[in-house]
Amino acid sequence: MAEIVLATLNARYHHAAFGLRYLHANLGDLQARSTMLEFTIQQSPLEIVETILAANPRIVGLGVYIWNVTETERVVAALKRLRPDVIVILGGPEVSYETDEQRICQLADYVITGDGDVAFRALCAELLSPSEPGRVAPVLSSDEKTGATRPGSHRVIAAPLPDLSRLVLPYELYTDEDLAHRVVYVEASRGCPFECEFCLSALDIPVRQFPLDAFLAAMQRLLDRGCRTFKFVDRTFNLNLRTSRAILEFFLARHSPGLFLHFELIPDRLPDALKELIVQFPAGALQFEVGIQTFNDDVGKLISRKQDNALVEQNLHWLREQTGVHVHADLIVGLPGETVDSFAAGFDRLVALGPQEIQVGILKRLRGTPIIRHDAEWQMVYSPHPPYEILQNRLIDFATMQELRRLAKTWDVVANSGNFVETLPWLWGGDGSPFAEFRRFAAWLFAQTGQTHGVALPRLVELVFRFLTEVRRVSPDEVAPVIYRDYLRGGRSDVPRCLQSHLPERQRSLPLSLPARQLKRQRRHQMNRES
Repeated sequence: MAEIVLATLNARYHHAAFGLRYLHANLGDLQARSTMLEFTIQQSPLEIVETILAANPRIVGLGVYIWNVTETERVVAALKRLRPDVIVILGGPEVSYETDEQRICQLADYVITGDGDVAFRALCAELLSPSEPGRVAPVLSSDEKTGATRPGSHRVIAAPLPDLSRLVLPYELYTDEDLAHRVVYVEASRGCPFECEFCLSALDIPVRQFPLDAFLAAMQRLLDRGCRTFKFVDRTFNLNLRTSRAILEFFLARHSPGLFLHFELIPDRLPDALKELIVQFPAGALQFEVGIQTFNDDVGKLISRKQDNALVEQNLHWLREQTGVHVHADLIVGLPGETVDSFAAGFDRLVALGPQEIQVGILKRLRGTPIIRHDAEWQMVYSPHPPYEILQNRLIDFATMQELRRLAKTWDVVANSGNFVETLPWLWGGDGSPFAEFRRFAAWLFAQTGQTHGVALPRLVELVFRFLTEVRRVSPDEVAPVIYRDYLRGGRSDVPRCLQSHLPERQRSLPLSLPARQLKRQRRHQMNRES
């Protein structure tokens, strides 16, 4: 039994709810009267409601995100039908903007917008202690009929920015099961100094730092408990040089086999003071997510994105040539002003720089972001349903956008997976455009299967082999050994039937050995670098 239930629906089991742990850690004396429940979006909403109500709560707090809002709305609707007396409090980025337009918010009793670490505890204290009114200050809330604001309502609570030095860090709430089997999220800062119009981080100003000593002490405790994978969610890890150096020095001094650190970096800011530390990490220990988004300077200006593309190229080249960092780079399809040709040029430019992964994302109209100011001029049409992806615009019609969406998914399955590291360049040949040729392959693959994912690897190997030999007219005996080496990369020992007659006996070797305790995608890419 618990008076307060904190819950959320994760995208997958291995994603641990970071925000939920912050709320639970900062409940103070109410923590003993609460419990934390995590679910996934694959679970039945009614089963989720059953589990929540089994705790007989008075308050249910739910974290709402773009990936779970549809399922969470069903949970809230069922909760309020079955137990209308239970107070439902929502929070999270999806309900922090355009709140009055969302049905899920209308179903709930309270919505906390912004960082709810402190505000959630204050609201719960007020609700559980009605004899002590006034703990929750009146705020403005929109009238559902007129849209006008009225004072004195507590329905929507705009949380003030918390003092990070006074927050209780949540890392002790990661269980041994979490450390062994789930992604462990950490953060040394919050906020972003940039104003890219498609990104929610553009609304999170200013950048704030957690006290460094307390943060590193918490990291030490995680290491002592056996944690080896740390995913930093800081939007701009390399913004504060003193902090980023201190964190890298901390982990470098404590490095052991299997340690894996993920950081999001500003791609055109990589000073020598950081480079001298980065080069000391062994291959596969660091993963950098670098948001390129577009190489088109005019598009960058249009969406308020400041980026020195010459420095981006220089830094990516250095990372690939001089370090063992796994580079994950992002590009966005559908930005206002971006044509298919200019996106293709940027894609080819990025491929030439050799990042292990290129995430081709489809532009989303995230709630609250100023990207909507381009809707009229560029005829931006978005899906009304999460994740609110672009359907078409003035420069890219719906049919073409669908084709690019399939290309993005196919690229993830074939290229980013690491299952075709050596084979990939054969898809476009020596002088071909990677974008044009992979677009051709993605269209052919969809015509053969009607799918963009869910194709088993042996079948995918057969299809890649057929495309190269039947469409691109590559010699089967020449390309089969290349595909087979990629096939072995995942630790397999069988020989795909389509390759058997084209392989010399000596090449049917045992599987390649994989670096221990490293994420599968990253280690497949790393093996190509070492071979």
